[in-house]
Amino acid sequence: MSDNKVLEEQMLSVPVGQLGIIALPGCEEMAQSIDEYIVKWRKERAIMEKDPLAFAGYEKDSYIIDISFPRFGSGEGKASLNHTVRGYDIFILCDCFNYGVRYKMYGMEVPMSPDDHFANLKRAISAIEGKARRITVLMPMLYEGRQHKRSSRESLDCAQALQELASMGVDNILTFDAHDPRVQNAIPLKGFECIQPSYQLIKAMVKNIPDIKIDKEHLMIISPDEGGMGRCIYFSNILGVELGMFYKRRDFSRIVDGRNPIIAHEFLGDSVEGMDVVIVDDMISSGESMIEVASKLRELGARRIFLVATFGLFCNGLEVFDQAYADGIFDKVFTTNLIYRTKELKERDWYCEVNTYKYIALFTDTLNHDMSVCQLLAPADKIHALLEKYNAGQL
Repeated sequence: MSDNKVLEEQMLSVPVGQLGIIALPGCEEMAQSIDEYIVKWRKERAIMEKDPLAFAGYEKDSYIIDISFPRFGSGEGKASLNHTVRGYDIFILCDCFNYGVRYKMYGMEVPMSPDDHFANLKRAISAIEGKARRITVLMPMLYEGRQHKRSSRESLDCAQALQELASMGVDNILTFDAHDPRVQNAIPLKGFECIQPSYQLIKAMVKNIPDIKIDKEHLMIISPDEGGMGRCIYFSNILGVELGMFYKRRDFSRIVDGRNPIIAHEFLGDSVEGMDVVIVDDMISSGESMIEVASKLRELGARRIFLVATFGLFCNGLEVFDQAYADGIFDKVFTTNLIYRTKELKERDWYCEVNTYKYIALFTDTLNHDMSVCQLLAPADKIHALLEKYNAGQL
């Protein structure tokens, strides 16, 4: 189903309540873009004979709710709502990985950690005081998503965080490309949507790599590890190309930084010689694994190598990617704008940002109308239509 079709069907439904968007610190850019899309769509709609009571507050100049997060000198904080939210359908945007936001503590400037952002999220929910009709949390990268299971005596941080939000009155949680979506089992009676930005990533690739040929003779999808096979199987099937995989040989006799260190990456799959390859993963953290996999593929004769991930953390800085790019190990990196990106990253020649804000706005508008999001979660038809246009030279 096209985006226009979804927007047309929304005209026939009544919103859950007045839409309100709360942007936590670091999410202002995302909130502004989502707000602009929804304001534009709602002003363009010609809803005939609509109930003035049911649609009160439907068309506005902005749906962003004024909220502040002042800090005491000790670093303690609070949330203060500066606008009523009684009866509103609230959407809270939270980027737990925006280390570009800082606050003062004992006179020092401190970057906000994921724990600090999650604390602000709980403060915002607390400030709402149960007055909103419904609360939806949009957390693009799931807080503690990599601590989703227990190995020996460890904390279950992600499950605990989800249960905490549910107990505070959150009705729905929207996240992208969760490290393990099965963590939703922690809150079986609450809404949990794990969204895949597959269409947006593929669209960015065909627009920024004009000579890419999407067929079995020229392109292959590569999974950097066994854990990401499900994601890569979808990409290979939807694009109609072959699939390869690396598996990690680990040293299980020791633990470094909380995990068994990787000894080597071993490749399973057909020959990549002369092929363009796309390495797909959920995130780029330090980037070491991605670059090592790319190096192995270059040694195996791959023509061009593209790194594609939903989230680009680049925890160890950009220098390692600069060097790898200079050495010809990879050709391009694609990540979304779902989390914080530094100015330096955006300026890199090897980097391409994938815009997802329209997609999020569509989700927000659809849920506010209490409509099904099944079509938005399964973009196969849109991807096929995109590839038809691309192959016909219409992009």
